[in-house]
Amino acid sequence: MSSSILVVGSVAFDSVETPFGKADEVLGGSATYFSTSASYFTDVKLVAVVGTDFPDVHIKGLKDRGIDVAGLKKVPGKTFRWKGRYEYDLNQAHTLETHLNVFSSFNPEIPDSYKESPFVFLANIDPELQMKVLDQVKGPRFVACDTMNFWIEGKPDALRKLLKRVDLFVINEGEAREFSGEASLVKAARKILENGPKTLIVKRGEYGALMFNGGTIFSAPAYPLEDIFDPTGAGDTFAGGLMGYLANSGDVSGDNLRKAIIFGSVMASFNVEAFSLERLNTLTLEEIRNRYSEFKQLTRFEDI
Repeated sequence: MSSSILVVGSVAFDSVETPFGKADEVLGGSATYFSTSASYFTDVKLVAVVGTDFPDVHIKGLKDRGIDVAGLKKVPGKTFRWKGRYEYDLNQAHTLETHLNVFSSFNPEIPDSYKESPFVFLANIDPELQMKVLDQVKGPRFVACDTMNFWIEGKPDALRKLLKRVDLFVINEGEAREFSGEASLVKAARKILENGPKTLIVKRGEYGALMFNGGTIFSAPAYPLEDIFDPTGAGDTFAGGLMGYLANSGDVSGDNLRKAIIFGSVMASFNVEAFSLERLNTLTLEEIRNRYSEFKQLTRFEDI
């Protein structure tokens, strides 16, 4: 039986330039990408803040995907904006401008109807706010969180406290090395897991993902794409597919986490094929299933 997911994060406007094109003032934000991706698998409840400049057409778009936006607050001021550029190394975003605007005073309040959500994803926000979210929810079955180098450098103690309360920690390889102080991802994972989470997933962009869980390591490839237009939001899309599949299946075992990683990778591979949410909003379940099958073929081999 499918379970719902609560996601807390950002809804924003992005201006992005890559070697393959550019897009100005398009819909973005961690919670937006996550919830859109996860909505293909289960019900999603979104908590975020936007300004009065946020058009209703975007709210309608989220609703049309079946996303519950009762927790999306519109307050006086301007919506969070990010501007970035990618060179041919699409794993690395170069931030040109960040205007937090109303997001700078974001203090997530979880609606009563969201508080018993079995699955919780804490997208990239201040770890102290992530803990405040956990203080408001009631006995979630599975909690996952993301972070970034800004919080690793600025609030490492708060992040360590948070990790004692989560089941799954999802970060990229640069962040894993920085947080642990280890160059080896295997050593880095061991150190990070000592802080409390049962499972660590390290996102490696075009090189796939690594999962460290209960003394085991699982390596998942990235889908080999001919055309990549915009990697913005790929990590949050990955997390949305992963958590969406887990919530849909109700199975959080290590074996099922492996399948969930592949579904996350499937969703991320679609996301990068166009700017903003253009590709995610036109997906079909058949396309998702077909690409999952193609992922299986990528790593299939026979015993000796």
